[in-house]
Amino acid sequence: MCYYNSLKIPPKKKIKLKGKEKEIPPVDIQVQSGFSYTSWPIIIEDNAGEWHPELAHWEFIPWFIQHIGELEESRKKYTTLNATAEKLFESKLYQAAAKARRCLVLSTGFYEWKHFQGADDKKPIAYPYFIHSANKEEPLFYMAGIWQPWTDKLSGEMIHSFAIVTTQANGLMQKIHNTKKRMPTILPHELAEEWIGPLREKRIKELATYQLPEAALRAHTIAKDFNRGITNPQAAVDYTNLPPL
Repeated sequence: MCYYNSLKIPPKKKIKLKGKEKEIPPVDIQVQSGFSYTSWPIIIEDNAGEWHPELAHWEFIPWFIQHIGELEESRKKYTTLNATAEKLFESKLYQAAAKARRCLVLSTGFYEWKHFQGADDKKPIAYPYFIHSANKEEPLFYMAGIWQPWTDKLSGEMIHSFAIVTTQANGLMQKIHNTKKRMPTILPHELAEEWIGPLREKRIKELATYQLPEAALRAHTIAKDFNRGITNPQAAVDYTNLPPL
């Protein structure tokens, strides 16, 4: 799963999608946990076919959640930070967004754990890895996402929320995420342009389950405490064991 992300965008960085080049705001996020429930840069396409970057809430908020109190309670039961590609059209929660509200989640690397159990270990030991693009000239890549508008019925606050689409792990990620063997759906430029435009259901499913070739990624181990202090400080739940919807 993709619950920890990284993004570094230098000043005056431009992105060209669908023939239109736009400058995007600089960002320097070494690591952000989805469980901090804060904003993250995404790209969406409006009804006029114009794409633009925006900050959106990383957590797909269902339409039936009435207010933040209900949302906080729902987090104890399941997570909507990720959406399983193979189940997008089976899920009442994600189906409409998969059809009409797809986005690109900007990233320059994400974090995942490899589990290893030695002969003397009572339980598997988790070793974190940082996974990034093999292309040093262009470290920025696009994760497939789906987004949802949401309004808090008590406060009236209106936001856009999103989830990262995940697919089966490629060869590299099978070695790292060796328990669930999943990875974010990372789309090369041409497929990223296609993902945010109008598509038929069959093509959406094809793109959602796309596996980036393992040669396009690099990975290395990092300090075990890399994420210390960045998760939700009020959390009393082991989020790593929550099922994604």
